Amino acid sequence: MKFWRVPLIVFVALHGAILFAGFCAPYEPAAQHRDFPFAPPTKLHWQDDSGSFHLRPFVYRSRVNANANGHYEDHSVRYPFRFLVVSKSRNGARSERHLFGVEAPGHVFLLGTDEYGRDLFTRLLHGGRVSIAAALVATLLSLLVGITLGAMAGMAGGAVDEGIMRLTELGLALSWFYLLLAIRSFLPLHIPPLQAFFLVAGVLGLTGWARPARLIRGVVLTAKERGFVMSARGFGAGKFYVFRRHIFPQLLPLVLTQAIILIPQFIMAEVALSFLGLGAAEPVASWGNLLAELQQYRVLSSYWWMATPIFALVLISSAYFAAANALRRRVQSVAV
Repeated sequence: MKFWRVPLIVFVALHGAILFAGFCAPYEPAAQHRDFPFAPPTKLHWQDDSGSFHLRPFVYRSRVNANANGHYEDHSVRYPFRFLVVSKSRNGARSERHLFGVEAPGHVFLLGTDEYGRDLFTRLLHGGRVSIAAALVATLLSLLVGITLGAMAGMAGGAVDEGIMRLTELGLALSWFYLLLAIRSFLPLHIPPLQAFFLVAGVLGLTGWARPARLIRGVVLTAKERGFVMSARGFGAGKFYVFRRHIFPQLLPLVLTQAIILIPQFIMAEVALSFLGLGAAEPVASWGNLLAELQQYRVLSSYWWMATPIFALVLISSAYFAAANALRRRVQSVAV
């Protein structure tokens, strides 16, 4: 396997797991296991107490230690770790298939549980949907506005260019965080999750267009002076035709680069907003409100697994930049 394919495989695998979170996760994101609050990650065993090795991993039954206020493994009962398991939904109305799991009353919490006994691995995958979707919508909106205004400034020039550039300077100086605080102050204290999602995505998108617009304007100004573009204009081609036929194809590498840079930035922005209670709120899972529990010192000091969304953020950001670098190398190798 060629080296450049490895980051792309990791990139696709991460997004595939998040996209199909309902299948890849063993439980529903709101399912509560009240007997297992702050349960540590479940250990997978290959060897039992007698020393016998098992080809299929298994978990021991988890029990609550009432005296020590913790959990322990009951080695008298074990449950095989299975793939493609079928379980009932919370209301029992339908059966759901999951990638892995164990038979009831056993449990498998790969990353432990939160205060309400909700599986953190499940909520991590489902929360990734919200965080990444908000970043994708914000990136799309930023690039649409940036391409439109940047192309207008570069193609029109004069007063139009001057006015748009002053607007971009204002956009670069304006903080999306304070803008969101100002907008949030006019809204009710509790808003539906869907409205909160579009609020975050809209504000991030409308405040993130300035830098792409300046870069696109520069590319358009340079492309206008190239010989084949000037020849097309000399033969009577209109500005829209010249832009669509000759200039826009030159913008695509820049647009792709900006998208790959903006998406992880907007993911971090959504996480910061949800962490502060300005984005997606409970019971909807997002990486930001999963980390919000770390604001309590007892959680931060006693339950280390609650910080696993931080590693998810590092991994997804690294995957974006690694995939971008792999694509760049691939394009360069093809060009050579």
